[in-house]
Amino acid sequence: MRRSNDEARCRFITIAASFLCLAVAIGSSIVTGDIEGPTRELRIRQVITNLTVTCFVMGFGIGPLFLAPLSEIFGRKPIYCISMFFYFIFTLPSALAHVAGTLIVPRMIAGLAASAPMCNVGGTIADVWETENRGAPMGIFSGTIFLGPCVGPIIGGWIGQRAGWRWIYWVLFIFVGATFLFTLVMPETLAPVLLKKKAARLRKETGDPMYRTLEELEKKPFKEVVVIALLRPFIMLFTEPIIICMTVYLSFVYALLYLLFFAFPIAFAEIRHFSLGITGTTFVSIMIGIIGALCLIPVQEMVYKRATTQGDYPEARLFPMMFGAPILPIALFIFAWTGAYAHVHWIAPLIAGVLFGFAMLALYVSANSYIIDSYSAYAASAIAAKTFLRSEVGAVVPVFVTPMFHNMKFQWAGFLLAMISVLIAPIPYIFFMYGERVRRRSKKATKAVKGGGEGREKKGEV
Repeated sequence: MRRSNDEARCRFITIAASFLCLAVAIGSSIVTGDIEGPTRELRIRQVITNLTVTCFVMGFGIGPLFLAPLSEIFGRKPIYCISMFFYFIFTLPSALAHVAGTLIVPRMIAGLAASAPMCNVGGTIADVWETENRGAPMGIFSGTIFLGPCVGPIIGGWIGQRAGWRWIYWVLFIFVGATFLFTLVMPETLAPVLLKKKAARLRKETGDPMYRTLEELEKKPFKEVVVIALLRPFIMLFTEPIIICMTVYLSFVYALLYLLFFAFPIAFAEIRHFSLGITGTTFVSIMIGIIGALCLIPVQEMVYKRATTQGDYPEARLFPMMFGAPILPIALFIFAWTGAYAHVHWIAPLIAGVLFGFAMLALYVSANSYIIDSYSAYAASAIAAKTFLRSEVGAVVPVFVTPMFHNMKFQWAGFLLAMISVLIAPIPYIFFMYGERVRRRSKKATKAVKGGGEGREKKGEV
């Protein structure tokens, strides 16, 4: 019975944390549902309005650099509460904006605040699930990260068409406020913080000051702890080959997702003259691909368990990534050479959207799980390092994507992206073969090897 209760608690934590990610992901893209509305009403240039997406996503990258390591010091729950509260508050000014600054600057602050779930939920899942049971929860988490941005334009498109762009922000404001309530009931999951609370309770109940955690006995000065925690994501980003390569791959995939928020309107609204609402609905194609990939997670878990019968090792997480790597360029080639022409039936670019959604989730779930399993002792910092570069790359997309597709011509811009995806496709295969050697040379990565066994990990180093 107790085990059943523990599993139910883990499921609740996973769903609640993933719901926070959903609110953040929707907030990043919902404004694209009527991206031209503020341009007309506030009489500003379109590139300025596009900054509402750029600044929000840019905040995704900067926020985790301090929110992720601080969560490893103070715990997950307080960071979630503070993060979602400020996300809620700073969504309001954009709904009331009458000048460009009031529209854009709060979006930057909201993005900074909203970044905590994006980088810390992976750590939360690592806190409550054993390695062999972590695949499905990671799939749910990753699914919300990518379903959310696809749901955003659908909701935003119909709201913008029927009620105007301001109501897009009002709906987001209400939704984030409701989501904030989840942070108040979520339990703390970080083991050192829980042990510290337990030790404090025992000291109070027994009056015995000898109850101390190992961290309290080996306590470093607070300033030193904070400096180490804040520097760690940067150090890992530039010194850990696994994080470097996986981050490059995921940054490209993430940029493609935000690129499609502007390329789909070109393909369907501009070339095929669809309405705002119908154009937003075309993102259902990507969602179908994502859901299809989620449905295959049980298969992924079976493959993982079969590959780790003699012991867990991170490279066993790479099978979905190796499967999705060749599908991504196929999707981009189809989109490039069908979306560009009005005489080609609209179903063709939507098929590309389905394939893209499938490949994107397969790649992301696999790579994210690989990073977390490889750096389980520093999961939040590893994810923060990845999120920083991924988000900054995604943030610049709204600035160049429309001119790129217009000046290069739709088909050639898409073809260029497809060729880049071909060039980076070997990354998961390389790490599947040589990842174990790479981890052995790292001071922070797990030393687990195929066939069982694990070297001694060094923890607490910068």
